[in-house]
Amino acid sequence: MSEIRKHYFLDEYCIIASGRSKRPSAPKACAEESSSASCVFCNGHESQTPAATAVYKKGQILKDTDGERITDWDVRCIPNLYPALSPDAPDAGHMVFEVKRGYGFHEVIIENPLHQSRLHLFSDEQVLLLMKACRDRVMHYQSQEGIKYVSLFKNWGKKAGASLEHTHSQLIAIPLMPSSVVKEKKAMAELESCPYCKIVERERGTERQVYENRHFILIAPYYSRTPYEMWMLPRQHVNHLSAFNDDMLLSLGDCIRKAVYLLDRTIPELAYNYMFFQVEHDLSYHFNVRIAPVTSIAAGFEKNTEIYINSVPPETAVEHLLEKEL
Repeated sequence: MSEIRKHYFLDEYCIIASGRSKRPSAPKACAEESSSASCVFCNGHESQTPAATAVYKKGQILKDTDGERITDWDVRCIPNLYPALSPDAPDAGHMVFEVKRGYGFHEVIIENPLHQSRLHLFSDEQVLLLMKACRDRVMHYQSQEGIKYVSLFKNWGKKAGASLEHTHSQLIAIPLMPSSVVKEKKAMAELESCPYCKIVERERGTERQVYENRHFILIAPYYSRTPYEMWMLPRQHVNHLSAFNDDMLLSLGDCIRKAVYLLDRTIPELAYNYMFFQVEHDLSYHFNVRIAPVTSIAAGFEKNTEIYINSVPPETAVEHLLEKEL
Protein backbone atom coordinates (compact mmCIF):
# COMPACT_ATOMS: atom_id res chain seq x y z
CA MET A 1 0.00 0.00 0.00
CA SER A 2 1.26 3.47 -0.90
CA GLU A 3 0.23 6.96 0.16
CA ILE A 4 1.53 10.39 -0.78
CA ARG A 5 1.64 12.52 2.35
CA LYS A 6 2.12 16.28 2.45
CA HIS A 7 4.39 18.20 4.81
CA TYR A 8 2.55 19.96 7.61
CA PHE A 9 2.87 23.40 6.03
CA LEU A 10 5.40 23.27 3.14
CA ASP A 11 4.76 22.13 -0.43
CA GLU A 12 6.83 19.00 0.11
CA TYR A 13 5.76 15.38 -0.05
CA CYS A 14 6.87 11.92 0.98
CA ILE A 15 5.72 8.52 -0.21
CA ILE A 16 4.76 5.95 2.41
CA ALA A 17 5.22 2.58 0.65
CA SER A 18 5.07 -0.27 3.15
CA GLY A 19 5.39 -2.94 0.44
CA ARG A 20 8.91 -1.76 -0.40
CA SER A 21 10.20 -3.36 2.81
CA LYS A 22 9.79 -6.79 1.18
CA ARG A 23 12.24 -6.15 -1.66
CA PRO A 24 15.47 -8.19 -1.75
CA SER A 25 18.65 -6.86 -0.21
CA ALA A 26 21.54 -6.07 -2.53
CA PRO A 27 24.69 -8.14 -2.76
CA LYS A 28 28.01 -6.38 -2.25
CA ALA A 29 28.09 -3.52 -4.74
CA CYS A 30 29.57 -5.33 -7.70
CA ALA A 31 32.96 -5.68 -6.05
CA GLU A 32 33.00 -9.44 -6.29
CA GLU A 33 31.94 -11.85 -8.98
CA SER A 34 28.46 -13.29 -8.65
CA SER A 35 26.57 -15.90 -10.57
CA SER A 36 23.70 -15.18 -12.91
CA ALA A 37 22.05 -18.46 -11.90
CA SER A 38 19.75 -16.77 -9.39
CA CYS A 39 19.45 -13.32 -11.00
CA VAL A 40 15.88 -12.60 -12.09
CA PHE A 41 17.04 -9.87 -14.49
CA CYS A 42 19.18 -12.20 -16.61
CA ASN A 43 18.14 -13.50 -20.00
CA GLY A 44 16.33 -16.82 -19.59
CA HIS A 45 14.72 -15.88 -16.26
CA GLU A 46 11.89 -13.79 -17.69
CA SER A 47 9.20 -15.92 -16.03
CA GLN A 48 10.51 -14.83 -12.62
CA THR A 49 9.54 -11.20 -13.17
CA PRO A 50 6.28 -9.44 -14.04
CA ALA A 51 5.40 -9.42 -17.73
CA ALA A 52 7.44 -6.82 -19.61
CA THR A 53 5.70 -3.62 -20.63
CA ALA A 54 8.25 -3.08 -23.42
CA VAL A 55 10.93 -5.36 -24.89
CA TYR A 56 13.56 -4.02 -27.28
CA LYS A 57 14.78 -6.79 -29.55
CA LYS A 58 16.58 -6.55 -32.90
CA GLY A 59 15.16 -3.12 -33.71
CA GLN A 60 11.61 -3.94 -32.64
CA ILE A 61 9.61 -2.87 -29.59
CA LEU A 62 7.57 -5.82 -28.35
CA LYS A 63 5.54 -6.69 -25.27
CA ASP A 64 5.16 -9.82 -23.14
CA THR A 65 1.84 -11.57 -22.94
CA ASP A 66 0.50 -13.50 -19.96
CA GLY A 67 1.25 -16.79 -21.66
CA GLU A 68 4.52 -15.98 -23.37
CA ARG A 69 7.69 -14.13 -22.37
CA ILE A 70 10.11 -12.77 -24.95
CA THR A 71 13.70 -13.98 -24.61
CA ASP A 72 17.01 -12.99 -26.24
CA TRP A 73 16.18 -9.31 -25.81
CA ASP A 74 18.41 -6.25 -25.81
CA VAL A 75 16.61 -4.03 -23.26
CA ARG A 76 13.66 -5.13 -21.15
CA CYS A 77 11.25 -2.89 -19.21
CA ILE A 78 9.16 -4.40 -16.42
CA PRO A 79 6.90 -3.14 -13.62
CA ASN A 80 8.75 -2.96 -10.32
CA LEU A 81 7.75 -5.94 -8.19
CA TYR A 82 7.80 -3.73 -5.10
CA PRO A 83 6.45 -0.43 -6.46
CA ALA A 84 6.58 2.85 -4.61
CA LEU A 85 3.39 3.86 -6.43
CA SER A 86 0.79 1.91 -8.38
CA PRO A 87 -1.95 2.71 -10.90
CA ASP A 88 -4.22 0.43 -8.86
CA ALA A 89 -3.58 2.10 -5.51
CA PRO A 90 -6.69 2.30 -3.32
CA ASP A 91 -8.12 5.56 -2.05
CA ALA A 92 -6.07 7.01 0.78
CA GLY A 93 -9.05 7.47 3.07
CA HIS A 94 -9.36 10.26 5.57
CA MET A 95 -6.59 11.53 7.81
CA VAL A 96 -6.00 14.60 9.96
CA PHE A 97 -3.17 15.67 7.62
CA GLU A 98 -3.19 15.90 3.84
CA VAL A 99 -2.75 12.58 2.06
CA LYS A 100 -3.25 11.47 -1.54
CA ARG A 101 -3.87 8.11 -3.12
CA GLY A 102 -0.56 6.45 -3.97
CA TYR A 103 -1.25 6.61 -7.70
CA GLY A 104 1.58 6.36 -10.18
CA PHE A 105 3.84 3.93 -12.02
CA HIS A 106 7.16 2.33 -11.10
CA GLU A 107 9.18 0.60 -13.82
CA VAL A 108 12.57 -1.09 -14.04
CA ILE A 109 14.63 -0.74 -17.23
CA ILE A 110 16.96 -3.75 -17.47
CA GLU A 111 19.78 -2.32 -19.55
CA ASN A 112 21.43 -5.48 -20.82
CA PRO A 113 20.65 -9.22 -20.72
CA LEU A 114 24.14 -10.18 -19.49
CA HIS A 115 24.69 -10.30 -15.74
CA GLN A 116 28.25 -9.00 -15.81
CA SER A 117 27.51 -6.14 -18.22
CA ARG A 118 28.59 -2.69 -17.08
CA LEU A 119 27.36 0.61 -18.43
CA HIS A 120 30.83 2.05 -18.98
CA LEU A 121 31.60 -0.89 -21.31
CA PHE A 122 28.53 -0.43 -23.54
CA SER A 123 29.11 0.09 -27.26
CA ASP A 124 27.69 3.13 -29.06
CA GLU A 125 24.90 0.92 -30.39
CA GLN A 126 24.03 -0.34 -26.90
CA VAL A 127 24.14 3.06 -25.24
CA LEU A 128 21.98 4.61 -28.00
CA LEU A 129 19.38 1.86 -27.61
CA LEU A 130 19.29 2.41 -23.85
CA MET A 131 18.76 6.17 -24.30
CA LYS A 132 16.01 5.48 -26.85
CA ALA A 133 14.31 3.17 -24.36
CA CYS A 134 14.58 5.84 -21.66
CA ARG A 135 13.07 8.44 -23.97
CA ASP A 136 10.24 6.09 -24.99
CA ARG A 137 9.35 5.08 -21.46
CA VAL A 138 9.46 8.62 -20.10
CA MET A 139 7.18 9.81 -22.90
CA HIS A 140 4.83 6.87 -22.37
CA TYR A 141 4.33 7.56 -18.69
CA GLN A 142 4.34 11.33 -19.10
CA SER A 143 1.24 10.87 -21.29
CA GLN A 144 -0.71 8.90 -18.66
CA GLU A 145 -3.66 10.63 -17.09
CA GLY A 146 -2.86 12.39 -13.82
CA ILE A 147 0.94 12.12 -14.16
CA LYS A 148 2.78 15.41 -13.61
CA TYR A 149 6.42 14.25 -13.48
CA VAL A 150 8.49 11.21 -14.43
CA SER A 151 11.61 10.62 -12.33
CA LEU A 152 14.26 8.69 -14.27
CA PHE A 153 17.29 7.51 -12.31
CA LYS A 154 19.91 4.82 -11.77
CA ASN A 155 21.13 3.40 -8.46
CA TRP A 156 24.45 1.58 -8.70
CA GLY A 157 25.76 -0.26 -5.66
CA LYS A 158 24.19 -1.14 -2.34
CA LYS A 159 25.18 2.16 -0.70
CA ALA A 160 23.35 3.99 -3.49
CA GLY A 161 20.14 2.03 -2.93
CA ALA A 162 20.45 -0.74 -5.55
CA SER A 163 18.71 -3.92 -4.44
CA LEU A 164 20.05 -6.07 -7.31
CA GLU A 165 23.49 -6.15 -8.93
CA HIS A 166 22.40 -6.60 -12.56
CA THR A 167 22.69 -3.22 -14.29
CA HIS A 168 19.35 -1.44 -14.48
CA SER A 169 17.73 1.95 -14.13
CA GLN A 170 14.27 2.92 -12.94
CA LEU A 171 11.51 5.43 -13.44
CA ILE A 172 8.72 6.49 -11.12
CA ALA A 173 5.84 8.48 -12.58
CA ILE A 174 4.14 10.66 -9.98
CA PRO A 175 0.95 12.76 -9.85
CA LEU A 176 2.68 15.93 -8.66
CA MET A 177 5.61 18.17 -9.52
CA PRO A 178 8.52 17.69 -7.08
CA SER A 179 8.97 20.66 -4.78
CA SER A 180 12.67 20.83 -5.70
CA VAL A 181 11.77 21.32 -9.37
CA VAL A 182 9.10 23.87 -8.48
CA LYS A 183 11.64 25.87 -6.45
CA GLU A 184 14.17 25.65 -9.26
CA LYS A 185 11.65 26.79 -11.88
CA LYS A 186 10.62 29.70 -9.68
CA ALA A 187 14.22 30.82 -9.26
CA MET A 188 14.86 30.50 -13.01
CA ALA A 189 11.75 32.55 -13.82
CA GLU A 190 13.21 35.49 -11.91
CA LEU A 191 16.33 35.55 -14.11
CA GLU A 192 16.67 37.28 -17.45
CA SER A 193 18.09 34.23 -19.20
CA CYS A 194 18.63 30.50 -18.67
CA PRO A 195 21.19 29.93 -15.91
CA TYR A 196 22.17 26.53 -17.29
CA CYS A 197 23.03 28.05 -20.66
CA LYS A 198 25.28 30.46 -18.77
CA ILE A 199 26.87 27.58 -16.86
CA VAL A 200 27.66 25.83 -20.15
CA GLU A 201 29.18 29.03 -21.54
CA ARG A 202 31.22 29.82 -18.44
CA GLU A 203 32.45 26.31 -17.62
CA ARG A 204 33.61 25.22 -21.09
CA GLY A 205 37.37 25.04 -21.06
CA THR A 206 37.72 25.66 -17.33
CA GLU A 207 39.43 23.47 -14.76
CA ARG A 208 36.02 22.02 -13.90
CA GLN A 209 35.28 20.66 -17.38
CA VAL A 210 35.61 16.89 -17.51
CA TYR A 211 34.51 16.00 -21.05
CA GLU A 212 32.72 17.35 -24.08
CA ASN A 213 31.18 15.81 -27.17
CA ARG A 214 29.02 17.05 -30.01
CA HIS A 215 25.95 17.94 -27.96
CA PHE A 216 26.92 17.72 -24.28
CA ILE A 217 29.38 19.03 -21.76
CA LEU A 218 30.36 17.15 -18.59
CA ILE A 219 31.49 19.23 -15.62
CA ALA A 220 32.24 18.98 -11.93
CA PRO A 221 29.97 21.82 -10.84
CA TYR A 222 31.33 24.81 -8.95
CA TYR A 223 28.56 24.03 -6.46
CA SER A 224 29.39 20.38 -5.75
CA ARG A 225 27.61 18.90 -2.76
CA THR A 226 29.54 15.62 -2.82
CA PRO A 227 33.05 14.58 -3.95
CA TYR A 228 33.21 13.75 -7.68
CA GLU A 229 29.71 15.03 -8.40
CA MET A 230 29.21 15.67 -12.12
CA TRP A 231 26.59 17.39 -14.25
CA MET A 232 25.79 16.60 -17.89
CA LEU A 233 24.38 19.62 -19.75
CA PRO A 234 23.28 19.89 -23.38
CA ARG A 235 25.25 22.64 -25.08
CA GLN A 236 22.07 23.88 -26.76
CA HIS A 237 18.97 24.74 -24.77
CA VAL A 238 16.50 21.83 -24.66
CA ASN A 239 13.98 21.02 -21.95
CA HIS A 240 13.01 17.34 -22.19
CA LEU A 241 14.04 13.96 -23.60
CA SER A 242 11.06 14.10 -25.98
CA ALA A 243 12.91 16.85 -27.90
CA PHE A 244 16.04 14.71 -28.43
CA ASN A 245 16.84 13.24 -31.83
CA ASP A 246 18.96 10.10 -32.08
CA ASP A 247 22.21 12.04 -32.47
CA MET A 248 21.52 13.93 -29.23
CA LEU A 249 20.58 10.68 -27.49
CA LEU A 250 23.89 9.13 -28.52
CA SER A 251 25.77 12.17 -27.20
CA LEU A 252 23.87 11.94 -23.92
CA GLY A 253 24.58 8.22 -23.59
CA ASP A 254 28.24 8.78 -24.45
CA CYS A 255 28.48 11.47 -21.76
CA ILE A 256 26.91 9.23 -19.12
CA ARG A 257 29.15 6.34 -20.15
CA LYS A 258 32.22 8.57 -19.89
CA ALA A 259 31.26 9.81 -16.42
CA VAL A 260 30.68 6.28 -15.12
CA TYR A 261 33.94 5.09 -16.71
CA LEU A 262 35.97 7.85 -15.09
CA LEU A 263 34.38 7.22 -11.69
CA ASP A 264 35.05 3.49 -11.87
CA ARG A 265 38.64 4.03 -12.97
CA THR A 266 39.32 6.58 -10.25
CA ILE A 267 37.57 4.77 -7.39
CA PRO A 268 36.70 1.20 -8.47
CA GLU A 269 33.25 -0.05 -7.48
CA LEU A 270 32.17 3.35 -6.17
CA ALA A 271 28.42 3.47 -5.60
CA TYR A 272 26.54 6.29 -7.30
CA ASN A 273 23.17 7.63 -8.35
CA TYR A 274 22.44 9.52 -11.52
CA MET A 275 19.22 11.43 -12.04
CA PHE A 276 17.54 13.05 -15.04
CA PHE A 277 16.05 16.52 -14.53
CA GLN A 278 13.56 17.68 -17.15
CA VAL A 279 10.20 19.44 -17.50
CA GLU A 280 8.06 18.48 -20.47
CA HIS A 281 5.80 21.50 -20.98
CA ASP A 282 8.16 24.26 -19.90
CA LEU A 283 10.50 25.28 -22.71
CA SER A 284 12.42 27.57 -20.36
CA TYR A 285 13.77 24.60 -18.41
CA HIS A 286 17.21 23.24 -19.33
CA PHE A 287 17.50 19.43 -19.33
CA ASN A 288 20.34 18.05 -17.23
CA VAL A 289 21.63 14.83 -15.71
CA ARG A 290 23.47 14.79 -12.38
CA ILE A 291 25.62 11.96 -11.10
CA ALA A 292 26.18 11.85 -7.35
CA PRO A 293 28.74 9.34 -6.04
CA VAL A 294 28.10 7.97 -2.56
CA THR A 295 31.29 8.78 -0.69
CA SER A 296 29.85 9.65 2.71
CA ILE A 297 26.61 9.73 4.66
CA ALA A 298 24.67 12.94 5.18
CA ALA A 299 24.94 13.65 8.90
CA GLY A 300 23.21 15.96 11.33
CA PHE A 301 24.55 19.24 9.95
CA GLU A 302 23.52 18.43 6.38
CA LYS A 303 20.08 17.24 7.43
CA ASN A 304 19.61 20.21 9.71
CA THR A 305 20.69 22.89 7.23
CA GLU A 306 20.67 21.26 3.76
CA ILE A 307 24.21 22.64 3.48
CA TYR A 308 26.56 19.88 2.40
CA ILE A 309 30.22 19.60 3.38
CA ASN A 310 32.35 18.42 0.45
CA SER A 311 35.91 17.36 1.29
CA VAL A 312 37.08 17.23 -2.36
CA PRO A 313 36.91 20.53 -4.28
CA PRO A 314 35.51 20.03 -7.81
CA GLU A 315 38.75 21.31 -9.34
CA THR A 316 40.70 18.61 -7.47
CA ALA A 317 38.10 16.00 -8.40
CA VAL A 318 38.60 16.76 -12.09
CA GLU A 319 42.36 16.36 -11.68
CA HIS A 320 41.81 12.93 -10.17
CA LEU A 321 39.27 11.90 -12.80
CA LEU A 322 41.49 12.93 -15.72
CA GLU A 323 44.81 11.91 -14.21
CA LYS A 324 45.32 8.96 -16.57
CA GLU A 325 43.71 10.60 -19.62
CA LEU A 326 46.81 12.63 -20.53
